[in-house]
Amino acid sequence: MKIVSIVGARPQFVKAATVSRVLRRDPATREILLHTGQHYDDNMSEIFFRELNIPEPDYNLEVGSGSHAEQTGAMMKRIEEILLKEKPDCTLVYGDTNSTLAGALTSAKLHIPVAHVEAGLRSFNRAMPEEINRIVTDRIAGLLFAPTQTAVSHLTHEGLGDITCFTGDVMYDSVLYYKGWLLKDPEKYRTPEIPAKYMLATIHRAENTDNPVNLKNIFTAFSELNQDIVLPIHPRTRKILQSQVSLPENVHIIDPVGYLQMLKLTLDATRVLTDSGGLQKEAYFLEKPCITLRTETEWVETLHDRWNIITGSDPGLIRQAVLSEHPTTPIRPAFGNGKAAEMILQKLLLF
Repeated sequence: MKIVSIVGARPQFVKAATVSRVLRRDPATREILLHTGQHYDDNMSEIFFRELNIPEPDYNLEVGSGSHAEQTGAMMKRIEEILLKEKPDCTLVYGDTNSTLAGALTSAKLHIPVAHVEAGLRSFNRAMPEEINRIVTDRIAGLLFAPTQTAVSHLTHEGLGDITCFTGDVMYDSVLYYKGWLLKDPEKYRTPEIPAKYMLATIHRAENTDNPVNLKNIFTAFSELNQDIVLPIHPRTRKILQSQVSLPENVHIIDPVGYLQMLKLTLDATRVLTDSGGLQKEAYFLEKPCITLRTETEWVETLHDRWNIITGSDPGLIRQAVLSEHPTTPIRPAFGNGKAAEMILQKLLLF
């Protein structure tokens, strides 16, 4: 079975590392890895392939940045050329980026079956580009791999239950696997020149980075916290911050880091403040209290016992969440048993 896996952004590299490892050790499958180039600088792309032992992409489209329409259109044009050449039995797309949408749309137009990893997520906020990408991809795909029972319920409600399979979350597979690496050599991935005790923050979603009021409110809250905050900065966000926000002294800016270094930063942090869906989950898997700097989350499973607290950009709510007590109940097995990739392989072979 020939499978074209389409990736383009750092969360997809992590998921693909887990799934590709399983696909490539099975003699019944042949995987072709196609990188759209949506994330293209070293800290956002190449470092992931190196440190996670992801096979070199068979194709790198080097699309780069642009508006949503420009980026998606450029991807589709180039993906079509590859699919016509390779003639795969199916394509495998991940998550909710423009690479996901472009891969699914192009495959559907060529009558190539599409399987969607991390299907069924819903924020119910159509202002998010990711929400549109999720909905359209799920409608196009012929096989939907749901990471949680909540996702299964969404897809069933939308009439897609017959093509939905609960696999668990490949990100949970990934955290369990690579946490073992970190524990074997804890110093290898430690970030130099950061405080011994800190909270970890990330900000990258357009609802915050493109909204001066939200951005100012978040950094106002940060300045009022009597704790050090380590903030890896996406290149796009760094430019915005420099023009719009005065950085508080307790916020320590560092360059973007690879997955293993980020996992280590999360493991050593006291709390996490983020607008990233992936980091919300990783904090949960590593039993770190999380504060979500959005007004909703797709990962409602993380909210129990206040393991994850939604604050938006409200400074008062952020401060209150930081001062809240550490959760006392254990995390729940809502994301599967750490063998999602094996389940995906089994279902693909029957697709």
